[in-house]
Formats: sequence, structure tokens, C-alpha cells
Amino acid sequence: MHLAIVCDGVHPYVMGGMQRHTYYLVKYLSRMGVKITLVHFNMSNLDIQKLEVFSEQERVYIENIVLEFPKGDGLPGHYVRASYKYSCMVYDLLKDRMAEFDFIYSKGFSAWKMIEEKKKNPSAFPPIGVKFHGYEMFQKQADTKSLLKSYLLRRPVRWISLNADYVFSYGSKITEIIKSLGVKTSSVIEIPAGIEKEWIRESDLQVNPTRQFVYLGRYERRKGIEELNRAIEKLSADKLSFEFHFIGPFTEAQRLKIPGVYYHGSITDNASIRSILDKADFLVCPSWSEGMPNVILEGMSRACAIIATDVGATSIMLAQDNGLTVETGDIDDLVKQLKQAINMNEAEILSFKLASLMKVKEKFVYERILNKFVDSIQTIIKK
Repeated sequence: MHLAIVCDGVHPYVMGGMQRHTYYLVKYLSRMGVKITLVHFNMSNLDIQKLEVFSEQERVYIENIVLEFPKGDGLPGHYVRASYKYSCMVYDLLKDRMAEFDFIYSKGFSAWKMIEEKKKNPSAFPPIGVKFHGYEMFQKQADTKSLLKSYLLRRPVRWISLNADYVFSYGSKITEIIKSLGVKTSSVIEIPAGIEKEWIRESDLQVNPTRQFVYLGRYERRKGIEELNRAIEKLSADKLSFEFHFIGPFTEAQRLKIPGVYYHGSITDNASIRSILDKADFLVCPSWSEGMPNVILEGMSRACAIIATDVGATSIMLAQDNGLTVETGDIDDLVKQLKQAINMNEAEILSFKLASLMKVKEKFVYERILNKFVDSIQTIIKK
């Protein structure tokens, strides 16, 4: 099987949750012997031509094609315009090679031009599937600025979704959004996100005498960090005993000056991240919009209970057996759930932690998930 994967970057050449998903997709498909033509770009200081983040064995199956993402003009909608130009570059690069590919898998806007051309001459193209991860532009927005940005994205995302052959979804509310756009159920392929076996903790579950929480991510409006800061301030004012640990690039001005709140900065070493997660009781993810947050899977794999908003595909990971759900953007409810976690007894928290760990093992290991992905593509090819 030969796949063309055209995308908006691969971790660590481009940073972000979508790019990490692409990295693991390419990594494990190549291990399975799937031939991949990978079209992407670089926003790092790494030598992308070497593709050294993949093993020598994996690189045997990867054709590495690097483009330069067009520069935006700085005017409203510049990202959409630049993304369309990038899709034209991708199409021009691959248009004479369509017969080589069994399937084209596209992240974001990367196949926009290709889909336009396929509408003119369907028989000249293989099936095209697109993935927009969380369809965050159709989810609840934190403020007016975010809402305006989402409006600029909605029209092209809707068009691409409706005109692609297949649309990939993590499931849950993301599938609901995709169907609400008019995409047929038969065109939706649900494949959840996953995690590597190496992340999964084997034993030694414990609960701290002083409740420990962790937030892993950027200081970004849609991540609910402002609501989380307000909630922590209220907990501190109530003289409750807890620790809160932040992993991510927070400036001094963005940091709370409260006893028991610790900032570890950006950490790229997985062993160091796992060490902090292993000491935590709860991972907190109070986002306004999400796809299927990898940080929740990472927390669950290290036996963290979860406190999160029910957005995107979060409900696939979080249920009553392994954590607490927060109303989106509701500071008072976030305080309520954090207080409930602080006041829980050890047996309740251990039950949550064990449920998180077992759920990851049973449902979200990459090998299992990508077998399902390959089976889905092979079924399409045989039609």
C-alpha cells in the first residue's frame, strides 16, 4: 500500500498537537511496511532533509518531500490564503503521480487544491481523506477575537469536508460537528488518537497527602488557562491545601505568585515529563475547544485522574470512572470540581487512577489504533 500524506508539518519540525499526531502516524505506518510519500515543511532549526527523528528502518518506507510554507501578508485571513497557496504547491508537486497512490491522507488545508481538481476529473485521482482534528472553529469560543478568527476558517473547512471523499474524526462531539456540516455518515472514519507503549506506567500507584494537580500545555486562550488561574486564586483564598504544577512556556508575567504553585517551564524530555506526571493525582485540561488532547492520554498513561471540559473527543477518554467533567468556561464549576478532588479520599482517587491506566492500555495504544486505520484504508481501496 502506498499513501501520500500531505500535511501542515510533522513534529518536531513544526510544533503542535496535530504535528505530533502526524509524526506518530508516519512512524507506525512505516514500521508496518506501508510506503509513504510525506509532503511537509519546516519551522525549526533542525535539518529536515535528514529526517533523523525516524529510525533508519522507518526511513526505508518514507519518501521525504519538503516544501516552504508561503508567507502571509498580515491581513485578516492571511493564514487561509497562505494555506490555499500551499495546497496549490502540493498539487503541482504530485499531480503527475496520482496513479502511484492508493490513498491520499491530508491534514488541514493541504489537499484543498487537489480536491478542487478532483471535482473536475474524479477518475484521475485516488480517494482523498481529510482531517481537521478538532474542528475547533465550530466549537465554543473563549472571546470575541477567537470567534472572529473562527469565522474566517469555517467556510473553507466546511467546503473541504463536504467535497473530500472521506473525513477522519476522533469521534464523539467531533463526529457530531462533521455530520452537522452535511457530511454523510458513510464518509466519516472514526480513528481515535493514541499513545506509545513506552508511556504506560506499570505499577506503584500512589495518592499524595497534599493533592497534586498538573497542567501540561501552552498559555493559550482556548486552553482555558485564564479560567484555571482564577480558580487557583479562589482555592488559595479559601486556604485549601494543594499543589499545582505547570509544564509549558509561561512567561514571568503569566505566572501566579501563590504558595504551592510551581512552574517547570518547557520540557521536551519525555522522561522528565513522565516523572512529574507520576507524582500528580489529577491532570487538568479546562479547554474551550479541543480535538482529542494528547496531554490527557499522557496523563492517563501515567495513572493520573482527569479533570477536563467535555469538548472535542474528550468524552472518549474521560468518564465517571476516571475523573471529573467541568462546564466549559465556568470558573465556579472548575473551582467546585477542584475542591471535590481535594476532598476525595484515597480509595476514590486510586480507583480513578487505575481506571485511567486500564483505559489507555485497552483502547489507545498506537499499534492497536493504526491497525484499525490500515484496515479502513484497505477496505476503501478494495471498493
